[in-house]
Amino acid sequence: MDCPDCGDERTRVIDTEPSADGTSVRRRRECQRCSFRFTTYERPAWNSLQVKKRDGAVEPFDRSKLRAGIERAVEKRRIADRTVTKLVDDVERTVQERETRLVTSSVIGELVSERLHEIDRVAYVRFVSVYEAFSDPEEFRRELDAVLDDEVDDFDRSQPADSSSNT
Repeated sequence: MDCPDCGDERTRVIDTEPSADGTSVRRRRECQRCSFRFTTYERPAWNSLQVKKRDGAVEPFDRSKLRAGIERAVEKRRIADRTVTKLVDDVERTVQERETRLVTSSVIGELVSERLHEIDRVAYVRFVSVYEAFSDPEEFRRELDAVLDDEVDDFDRSQPADSSSNT
């Protein structure tokens, strides 16, 4: 592991502990050259999980690509980094638990869409517009109208029932 400060490859592990959910290992490291301390996280490679893309190509599941897509959707939104990490962890765990080692990109997109819809509807619309590859503004409008209708329904449900009478 190269030191992020000086680039030297001689680093040593000074502390190791598993993550709370057991999906990764946190390691504190120290550079033997400059004494800079930093943290790394190790996750299983899961090389056996493959993603089938829309064009038919198959490639290894890439957690960083998943995270990058989500980060683009939540850009400039008030969404904590830990929320994005939890979303990525949740989607990754869900696809890992499937009985098949081949998952389509559309399944991953649906999982992200569902979770983003609950977290932030603007981020959801951003993500879906790319994931669904809208080619027509009318498609985008339909999706936006559906989100706005959900907002109105949520607002209506949150209002107390009118119990006043005109007597």
